[in-house]
Amino acid sequence: MSQYTDHHAPEGLLTRGTVVVVPGRGETRAAYDRLGKRLAADAYRVRVVDAEEPAAEDLPAALDALGARIAAAVPEGDTVRPLVLVGADTGAAALAALFGREEDVPGLRPDALVLAGLPGNGAAATAATWDEELDVRTTCPTHRGVLTGDAQVRRGALGAPVPDSLLDAAHATASGLPHLLLVGDGDPLADHDALTGLSKRLPRARLAAVRGARHDVLNDQQHRSVAAEIVTFLEALRGAPDGEPAPLVTVRTSSW
Repeated sequence: MSQYTDHHAPEGLLTRGTVVVVPGRGETRAAYDRLGKRLAADAYRVRVVDAEEPAAEDLPAALDALGARIAAAVPEGDTVRPLVLVGADTGAAALAALFGREEDVPGLRPDALVLAGLPGNGAAATAATWDEELDVRTTCPTHRGVLTGDAQVRRGALGAPVPDSLLDAAHATASGLPHLLLVGDGDPLADHDALTGLSKRLPRARLAAVRGARHDVLNDQQHRSVAAEIVTFLEALRGAPDGEPAPLVTVRTSSW
């Protein structure tokens, strides 16, 4: 069985970049089929890896192992850049902690990170039933159906606290990589003040709050707009040979 799920650019189009997605607590690769297909439709190569939560006992070793696993997952051959790593929930925390360290990650040199639904310290869902856990994750009926129908999803996973050592490292990152931070404004597991502080502290960061979205911000009802925000970020990276991404479209006036 493959360790990855791949989504390719439409035949006849040049691939515009490479995206590797790291899921979060309780999730499987199947949760990201919709996102992968949407980004691939814009001619980006997308690979989704299996979720793996770093252990609190030896965080440095766990992050080393994660870096090696992601490096091995980068498509072989001439990787089309920009190479962007997307993490959700604990996947976001692990990427932030991994690239917030001073040492380089062997064999892995991404051009940017997308951190979606980064949890706050001590944030755990107090859900007594599966429906209550779904309410924390999403209001999208399609995504709720995908999660419910996937026998490999670990129900109750959001109730397990994320190790403080991982979250402390994630929120303390000072990585110089461009960051896109995505959070639902209705996410009960996010520390919105901490995310604002992180976005201001990072040298190159954009914090985007998604109106009405819950914790699974990549897969909630607003998933089309979220995918469009990611594509906008990817295109800004492609147009930034000096490493300083800038929006290709700016609104000069608007009545809404």
